[in-house]
Amino acid sequence: MKKLFSIFLLINLFNCNKKIDSDTNIFYDKAFEFLEKKNKDSAYVYFDKAKDIFVEKNNNAKAGKCLVNMAIISTDKGDYYGGQSISIEASKFFDENDKQQFADICSNYNNLGIASNNLKDYKNAIRFYYEAIKFTDDTPYKLIALNNIGNAYKEQKKYNPAIKIYEEILKEAKNPKTYSTVITNLATTKWQSNPFYNPEKELLKALQIRESQNDLWGQNSSHSHLADFFMNKNSEKALFHSKKMLELSKLNKSADDQAEALKKLINLDADKRLYYFKVYQSLSDSLQTARNNSKNQFALIRFDSEKLKTENAQNQNQILKQYFLVALLALALIIIIVWYRRRQKRLKQENELKIKNNQLKLSKKVHDVVANGIYQVITKIENQENIDKNEMLDELEFVYEKSRDISYEKIDLKEDEEDFGKKISKLIATFKNETVNTYVAGNDETIWKDLKSSGQEEVYQIIRELLVNMKKHSQADRVVLKFERINNFITIHYTDNGVGISGELIYKNGLTSTVSRIENVRGEIIFDTEIEKGLKITISFPI
Repeated sequence: MKKLFSIFLLINLFNCNKKIDSDTNIFYDKAFEFLEKKNKDSAYVYFDKAKDIFVEKNNNAKAGKCLVNMAIISTDKGDYYGGQSISIEASKFFDENDKQQFADICSNYNNLGIASNNLKDYKNAIRFYYEAIKFTDDTPYKLIALNNIGNAYKEQKKYNPAIKIYEEILKEAKNPKTYSTVITNLATTKWQSNPFYNPEKELLKALQIRESQNDLWGQNSSHSHLADFFMNKNSEKALFHSKKMLELSKLNKSADDQAEALKKLINLDADKRLYYFKVYQSLSDSLQTARNNSKNQFALIRFDSEKLKTENAQNQNQILKQYFLVALLALALIIIIVWYRRRQKRLKQENELKIKNNQLKLSKKVHDVVANGIYQVITKIENQENIDKNEMLDELEFVYEKSRDISYEKIDLKEDEEDFGKKISKLIATFKNETVNTYVAGNDETIWKDLKSSGQEEVYQIIRELLVNMKKHSQADRVVLKFERINNFITIHYTDNGVGISGELIYKNGLTSTVSRIENVRGEIIFDTEIEKGLKITISFPI
């Protein structure tokens, strides 16, 4: 019953295409010859071949025509997904602004609507039917498309819009087939929306029109609807119409309608129920097998076609690929040579940078350990009246050993354990003399608890660097170092009353080394140069 519209569409498309020049290639003409003989399988094969030729010639319009015909054949054979896929492909070849292509565009949208409807995707089916209407001025065809829209609404049980559409069609329908179809659909929709409505009169009227027109497909539809109506009301009438439907479906060679009629007869004819069931089962299996074969057949046709095109393209491009391979190898060789040279250059630069960094590291060690160590000894000698010669020699020997360790890149061994707070106090006391007073606050053992030896070494060198700079440059006579610890954060406050820092802060060797050490302990240093006199430095770092 639903096939009526797809068959109509195929014949309509066939007639339209015959009017257009079909002498473009022999496959195109051959396809229509098979289509006219209702040999759709062969027509499909030749439409596929013709399409490839049109694509090669950049004739998109006729390539699209071929695809539309293939899509309609697929849908008519029950391959709804295949029909959808091919129609979508066809739409890419059409120009919707070219009126000469409107008939094919219309047919393509209609096929999308039919395929979607059969897949129960009614929302998209309605959308595609309305798109089809946009591309046709043919009133009979518009009425058929509207009828299909009404059917889609009916399948969704949206009876009111369906009834409204059917009633609008009846006002313009002049073709007996269309008129009888719409009467049937309107009557059954009213009955489905209202079980108390009696559609018998309208259904019989439609059947009478169809018999007068010798419309076997239409008669088949009428008997189907009448059988449904009488199914629970009058079993004799239902049985009569079901048998008539089976008879007509055989004449129409419609396996789907035969299966539907057999299902009705299984429920109605108790005496022959087993017979009808066996026939139905066999037919259903055959129908499914045939449908699957059709799907596979069309898929294989397209697969073989694509495979052949691929093989031809491969043969034509074989020499080009060989040239391309040679060029690729040459390019690869050039890239390898360039990469190797750049790598050698990079390695050379890395080695030079490594040497430079080692020199900087060594310079820093010499400054921190040797220079500051010697300066500390000099300060002791300056600040002490009674100098212990052996003590000074021991300290100088210690500095000497440290300098040798640097030259051999030896790792400092852990010295005898000494309380770090006392070590700091001794260091600060070293710089105290008759003209410079040093003061310490908060330097107890709790301050330095859990500070690792590496961190202690950095802090020691930072404080010594501050004191050395004070001695060399500040002219201060009062130096205060205050130590604070809040949770796991240590803060060192350095203050002197010297000349301070005038102008912009310049990072010379000693200051650069101090900043570097503070960064090593993940700390920060703040210089307060805005005080009236002297210098104030705040250093903080986490443990």
